[in-house]
Amino acid sequence: MGNRLSKIYTRTGDDGTTGLGDGGRVAKESLRVEAYGAVDEANSAVGMVLAVAGLPEATRRCLTEVQHDLFDLGGELCIPGHRIITPAYVERLEAELDRFNDTLPPLKEFVLPGGGTAAAACHVARAVCRRAERRAWSLARVEDIAPDALKYLNRLSDLLFVLARVLARHETGSEVLWRHRR
Repeated sequence: MGNRLSKIYTRTGDDGTTGLGDGGRVAKESLRVEAYGAVDEANSAVGMVLAVAGLPEATRRCLTEVQHDLFDLGGELCIPGHRIITPAYVERLEAELDRFNDTLPPLKEFVLPGGGTAAAACHVARAVCRRAERRAWSLARVEDIAPDALKYLNRLSDLLFVLARVLARHETGSEVLWRHRR
């Protein structure tokens, strides 16, 4: 394990730079920092879903694993050239996605974010995850990023959408469907 922080502030970022996992320094607004920062936001948003009382155990287990994965992904992104996310991470998400989606009826309309506290929080996590994916793709356009990291974020946003549907049905018995105004 790397260094542990015993003192939280270091003053080294006061010049607008931050340290990467390999010891290098970059601007705080660099694409790399934007990417792993957005992954951190996604992890925090998943934490908000997990903070909702009465979450079904299968959902809690799944999202707890996702939080560990997102920490791994952030670690991968903060060390140029480092690889942690493997195809197995993506395959596990796909299996979870299939398992949760099998319990739902097919969609015929768009779903509005809402349907209960946990469902709404899951929709926020999905939107934040999409932002993390966009930031990771921005970085991938100029630096070498492992394809599995990008695939993981794409599958995760799909999983969070499906979980939001599951949670809406758990909390209120139905989803909030978009009504097109003609």
